[in-house]
Amino acid sequence: MYKNVHPRLGQILMANDHGYTFSSWTSFIEESQIRALLKYKVHYYFAGGKPGIIPTEIFGQIMQDIGAQYKEDPKLALEDLNYGPTGGQPWFLKTLAKRLCDVRSIPIDCETDWENVSITNGSQQALYALLDTMIDPGDVIITPSPAYLGFLVPAVKLGARVITVPTDLDGMIPEYVEKAVYASKRKFGKIPDLVYVVSDSDNPKGTTLPQNRRQAIFDICESHNMLLIEDAAYAEIQFKKTPKAIKTLDKDNNRVAYLGTTSKEAAVLRVGYSVLPAHVRDQVLKDKGYLDLCTATLVQRILDEYYKNYIDEAMKTAIPLYQARCEAMTKAMDASFPEGERTDPTGGFFIWWRSAKENFNSSNFMQDVAIPNDLLYVPGGPFYPIVGHRLTEDGTDLVPSRIEENTMRLGFSYRDPEIISEGIEKLGKLLTDHLG
Repeated sequence: MYKNVHPRLGQILMANDHGYTFSSWTSFIEESQIRALLKYKVHYYFAGGKPGIIPTEIFGQIMQDIGAQYKEDPKLALEDLNYGPTGGQPWFLKTLAKRLCDVRSIPIDCETDWENVSITNGSQQALYALLDTMIDPGDVIITPSPAYLGFLVPAVKLGARVITVPTDLDGMIPEYVEKAVYASKRKFGKIPDLVYVVSDSDNPKGTTLPQNRRQAIFDICESHNMLLIEDAAYAEIQFKKTPKAIKTLDKDNNRVAYLGTTSKEAAVLRVGYSVLPAHVRDQVLKDKGYLDLCTATLVQRILDEYYKNYIDEAMKTAIPLYQARCEAMTKAMDASFPEGERTDPTGGFFIWWRSAKENFNSSNFMQDVAIPNDLLYVPGGPFYPIVGHRLTEDGTDLVPSRIEENTMRLGFSYRDPEIISEGIEKLGKLLTDHLG
């Protein structure tokens, strides 16, 4: 029977009964917690970031219009139902470039620089492709603590050494990012390769970086020649005006990889878009070509019509509705939850809660109490790396990462305010009874 040894964990991996082995990562990386939770059908769903406000009538009209175009022009239909460029159709990239330029002030000329925009099958694919092209085993990444598990897990899978730095109610703290750079040099003998941050209403905490922190984090990356990945998944879902994207500081397009997604602001059609430094973009698209060849042109056609003609109308309707859901959740939490701390999002889909009881295990509570009571959220544990390092409180050293089990992410995006109020009140009572 064949066997091999995992290079980082030292585990001996035995062949299965069929005589062959799986890749080593399969032995220590579990299924995504969020994907695993989708199997549960509960009334009070506060788990995955499922958009609950999708302009279905608009998309119905768009698809009807496209169908009529195809009847009149079969050649157009043949092209749209065929293979296309790996990085996206030029007409769609031009539409996205205009939106990024006009609405988000990204420093690209939408007439001449549209090729700086590229698309992927969801922004998750962009995150994976960026890591796949930028990271070798032993390379170092700085992330907030906690951080989006869809970034953390691929980073660990690919052999990165993840350093998490403290956050507060304003997100990642630049002072600790700087200290983490020097701690990496001392411990690993190298400057980190990447810094990752969600700048607006981040996942999982819902916090938004103020302008001074955006500038500081950009300056740190500039001074140490690190690539900054700015995940802007929730940039369009904001209840009030927020600072401009960190990418707006990147005048020469060589420091920030800016990622957006259509899933939150349009529909879950699995299209992400990005503005990457040219040399990074080339490698990411090379990787994408081996992952999926291309993104479906028909989906691009649908989204092209949406971004040209409908997005402002859709967001004008959606944002106040999401805000009402967020307010219903915060009000119910404040009225019913036991002692702890929650975040106060300016947008996005999530609120983060930390119990004052350090020994509270939100994962066990969910399985034993919440699910039997028709409730679902995401325990906080998966938002910390399974292996990695965290900065000590004084910022002078790195110690093994620690999962904070007394935390949870609550999503307000999917259910109506009435159900949110009812469900959160029920959850609060269960938590209070459990914690005393």
